Amino acid sequence: MGETPVEVRGLVKRYDELTAVDHVDLTVNAGDVYGYLGPNGAGKTTSLRMMLGLIRPTEGVVQLFGRDPMDGVRALEGVAGFVEAPRFYPYLSGRRNLELLAAFDGGGAASRIDSALETVELSDRAKDRVGAYSHGMTQRLGIAAALLREPRLMILDEPATGLDPAGMRDMRALIRRLSEGGMTVVLSSHQLAEVEELCNRVAIVQRGRLVYEGAIAELKRSTGGGYRLRTTDDERALQVCRAQPGIDDAKLDDGTIRFAADEESAARLSVALVESGVAIVELARQAASLEELFFRLTEDGDRTETEPAMVAQA
Repeated sequence: MGETPVEVRGLVKRYDELTAVDHVDLTVNAGDVYGYLGPNGAGKTTSLRMMLGLIRPTEGVVQLFGRDPMDGVRALEGVAGFVEAPRFYPYLSGRRNLELLAAFDGGGAASRIDSALETVELSDRAKDRVGAYSHGMTQRLGIAAALLREPRLMILDEPATGLDPAGMRDMRALIRRLSEGGMTVVLSSHQLAEVEELCNRVAIVQRGRLVYEGAIAELKRSTGGGYRLRTTDDERALQVCRAQPGIDDAKLDDGTIRFAADEESAARLSVALVESGVAIVELARQAASLEELFFRLTEDGDRTETEPAMVAQA
């Protein structure tokens, strides 16, 4: 372990008989926008709390840039973020809240208030009471507070939760700006479409255990290809599909045949269709969305408690 932003090995957190996090391994590389995903109660927030040194692991190791976050404030140099929702004094202005936080942090943090407010696009509301802020503005002020520390790594727990579509758009644009500025970002989220658009790598946890870690593109490749087919004779085409080796789960749905196959089997099918007198109107690969793959991994009843996680190297 060295200067990698986040390395987690064998991470466990138990509360009496409950195992909230169960031997999780993950790696966040420099420059990643890394999504940490899982159903409610899967252990995401508990994991993030351990990453930020807010609670102590029962077992395992967390290192942020090669340092243990439990070793004190200096171990969190270059790291910032929030777990659950950021908290501020509602009767004070956004700027005054940041001034108090900057005074606590020291190290020139006060000189970064203006740039932090500009980055999160709150400069024109900095004098307003936080109690008058929308939920999205409060979330953005939380990121501004984190930026006072000049972080190289930002850890955010559900930053888009409760936001309206405009707020989600603004949050997505903000995270993209942070990433383009060279920051590594780890975020947990239920907004899978947002994660798919923003993140290059993800970890998916279920019941505290890791079921996948790696690039989103690799996850899509590893789960096999799906195809859609439209022809001049769909009933005949469906018969050909079901008789053709390597074509699985062929179904006719509203004028479109959908099936699973590898590339070679799909190519052989196209030849078989033509030989059967069926003209192909469309034959196209249909990639599964991250949402579909997420539910496939987290709702698979055949998965056992001891089955290893899918791990892909980016």
